[in-house]
Amino acid sequence: MEHADSSLPSTASFHHYSSSMASQAQHQHALAYADHRQPSPTPRTRSSTESSHTKASGVRRDSLQQPSPDAQDEIVPTTFDESALRVLIDMDGGVNCILDRIKQGMASAREAAVFLQKRGALEDELGRSMHKLAVATASAYAANECKAGTFSAAWDRSMQLHQTIADNRLKLAINLTEMSDQLSSLAKEIDRNRKTIKDTHSGYERTLLESEATTDKYRLRFEAAQDELERFLVAKEGENIKDARMQSSPQSSSSKRGPMGLGKAVVKGGGMLLKGKNPVALQRQEEEVRSRMASTSDAYRKAILDTQALRSEYFNFQLPRTLRALKELNDEIDTAMQFHLSRYAYLLESSLLSDAVTLVPKDEGDGPGLKSIMESIDNRADFKAFVSNYRVAHQGMKSRSKTRRAAGARLSTAIQNLASSRGADASGTFGVDLVEQMERDGGEIPRIVVKCCEAIEKYGLDMQGIYRVNGTQTKIQKLKELMNRDVDSVDLDADEWTSDINNVASLLKMWLRELPEPLMTNALYTGFIEAAKNDNERLRHIRIHERVNDLPDANYSTLKYLMGHLSKLVSCH
Repeated sequence: MEHADSSLPSTASFHHYSSSMASQAQHQHALAYADHRQPSPTPRTRSSTESSHTKASGVRRDSLQQPSPDAQDEIVPTTFDESALRVLIDMDGGVNCILDRIKQGMASAREAAVFLQKRGALEDELGRSMHKLAVATASAYAANECKAGTFSAAWDRSMQLHQTIADNRLKLAINLTEMSDQLSSLAKEIDRNRKTIKDTHSGYERTLLESEATTDKYRLRFEAAQDELERFLVAKEGENIKDARMQSSPQSSSSKRGPMGLGKAVVKGGGMLLKGKNPVALQRQEEEVRSRMASTSDAYRKAILDTQALRSEYFNFQLPRTLRALKELNDEIDTAMQFHLSRYAYLLESSLLSDAVTLVPKDEGDGPGLKSIMESIDNRADFKAFVSNYRVAHQGMKSRSKTRRAAGARLSTAIQNLASSRGADASGTFGVDLVEQMERDGGEIPRIVVKCCEAIEKYGLDMQGIYRVNGTQTKIQKLKELMNRDVDSVDLDADEWTSDINNVASLLKMWLRELPEPLMTNALYTGFIEAAKNDNERLRHIRIHERVNDLPDANYSTLKYLMGHLSKLVSCH
């Protein structure tokens, strides 16, 4: 007892100091934890302590900058809106707000892309259909027996204007399709970047929540160790509950329970702790309890500091950076949408103006417009030209008929006079004048021409390039000698000639080359060339027909027969 009494003052003094120190430490840690722990599961809400600290420090957000004064004067702002970013940082749920806004922007971009794609498809269809119609109309007009002269020229030029308008529509369709693809690609890229930023931000939030959970765990351990030490000291000194509560901090966790309930627990628990133990064991037990409390206190303090550092980094750096990145994505898709829609308006306006300038040119050097083209039609002049051409063609046909009747009479006489002595008077086939051959042979078409064409049509219709590919020179010369002696005695159905029908075709070409006078005559050569140069197809046909009518009867009938033969070959391919 004396030993216990002599040690009582020092023990009481140490207990008072330790108890005060534990109470103060608990109070300080509880205040520090209360300043940094949020009851909401989302870590975006900051405490008043943090807010006041950041305001007082003057560095609330390192990433915030004041907006440029020139940004307010821009029609389409190009600078970053710092005030909008500050509003997002200060509000609860700022990240979710900007994420939802980006989703709306992507949905708008997709709808605009679909519209531009369909609009481009309509323009493409219109342009292609108009171009096809203009070309087909011009070809059909030239092929049919339509009016020539100024009307034909005006019609052709009007179709060219329609082709120009069709080209403008096709260019607009290409630009609209390109814009649609760009908007679709932008929406996909923005969505991909949005998900990446969202995942990164979720990782920061998850790290902060885990740190707060760890702090809660260490707080519970610290409070348990503090309660154990308090019960041990109260039981050891034999103090009553009221005195113990007056010496402890009002912020102690014992305030969570009623004073009578705690007193009973301490007295009962204290009696069990000290029952049957000597002072040395008590001292060792007290040291163990104080060691556990110091360990849990250090761990709790470290957890609080780590959480505070994470919260400070999150709210002062990570959150502003995330919101800035998301705001930049939102600005990017908003600006791109406005740019493409403005470009769509510009392209549509340019296309319509181009059509208007095509129809009504501003300068005379650009050519006449559609109205001027139609006003250039001179129906009286066209009618006079038609009557003149018709008179020439009609007179040519009359003279042709008279000439052919006279030639027919002469040929009939010649046939009758030479029928009995045709074989004896034969003087060859190659190099003989065409009229002389017809008078000698007694027919309107040279016999060699008829014989060769019939063989070619019989055995060479399926061959490609029948007149382009030459035959064997020795065979051609042999067949030429046979034809020169007697055309009728040559059997072109023999295997010697049917095995390579190109020999017969080459023989026919050789016969035409060796004519003393070309089939279309030297005198009419220039007339045929000039007629073929006529730009108006209808008038070109009339002029060529006039030159054909001017051919001698023998040349005319032979040419007609050859054209029928060639037409039959073409129809088979």
